Amino acid sequence: MIHPPRFWQNPDAKCLPFLLSPIAAVVSAWADNRQAKEGWKAPVPVLCCGNITTGGTGKTTVVLDLVKRLQNRKIAVHALIRGYGGQVKVTTRVNPALHTISDVGDESLLLATHCPTWVGGDRVASARAAINAGAQCLIMDDGFQNPGLHKDVSLLSVDGIVGLGNGHVLPAGPLRERAQRALARASAVLLIGPDRTGFLARYKRELVACGPVLRAALQPDRADIAALKDTPCVAFAGLGRPSKFFEGLSEAGVMLSQSLAFPDHYFYKARDMERLITLAEQDGAQLVTTPKDAVRLPASFRSRVQVVGVGLKWDDEMAPERLLDCLFSSGTTR
Repeated sequence: MIHPPRFWQNPDAKCLPFLLSPIAAVVSAWADNRQAKEGWKAPVPVLCCGNITTGGTGKTTVVLDLVKRLQNRKIAVHALIRGYGGQVKVTTRVNPALHTISDVGDESLLLATHCPTWVGGDRVASARAAINAGAQCLIMDDGFQNPGLHKDVSLLSVDGIVGLGNGHVLPAGPLRERAQRALARASAVLLIGPDRTGFLARYKRELVACGPVLRAALQPDRADIAALKDTPCVAFAGLGRPSKFFEGLSEAGVMLSQSLAFPDHYFYKARDMERLITLAEQDGAQLVTTPKDAVRLPASFRSRVQVVGVGLKWDDEMAPERLLDCLFSSGTTR
């Protein structure tokens, strides 16, 4: 499994960040220059769920939560996503019955089971296609650093366990751009999980310049957890930080005999599945994974695995509703 450099998570690391600072300065300047471009303003509200760091921060979970809220408001929401890991590069509406993860990537297939979803590197082309297909609102899974499409509201997700790492821009650290510039463009910040790195205190000054800081925690689906009561489990996941899933299961009372972490967006091979089956049989355990991983499994193996959904538990349940109110008030001047 490929891990990011350890010094990315060490604020006290000095040598390597200093040596890489000239390259980081070039990356920062390039990111700043991109944001100077004015994006296309769509005739419908556009909500972007993004992040500042490389790796997963739970963006897709946030998108699914907000999609459900928009649908509860009877709003035709379409999702836009690049389709990481997929071979389809042109604007395409995802069809779960036809497309595979090799075509459009795992996150795209997962989103497409909840709302119309469009993949493609050109966000403006995807936006136009979605609007022509009846979208009344667009939600972007990632793309905060992409300037092509104007965002009416941008929500930045931060993983409370890892924060913003050492605070340096690539390759000196995990940031895609300088935190100060990113936070200044954000409509709101969502801190997911406990603030173990002191993110709120460390970036107190920068956070004053952005919108409200919202709080939420990842929470396994109660019905899925109930189905695993008193059953030993072998959990596996290929996420940006698989430990989030394993910790959530343990905290919910699931008995984990083993936990196996795979790289994000991992394509499970026959030998991986054979190994998982063997481990489960040895422990008399149930195999457990995430919905994002499930779409990457062949049907024959998926039938042997219990999928546990993960949602958000907001500290203030009305906070996301106020965010959506802001999204639509911003569109009244169109």
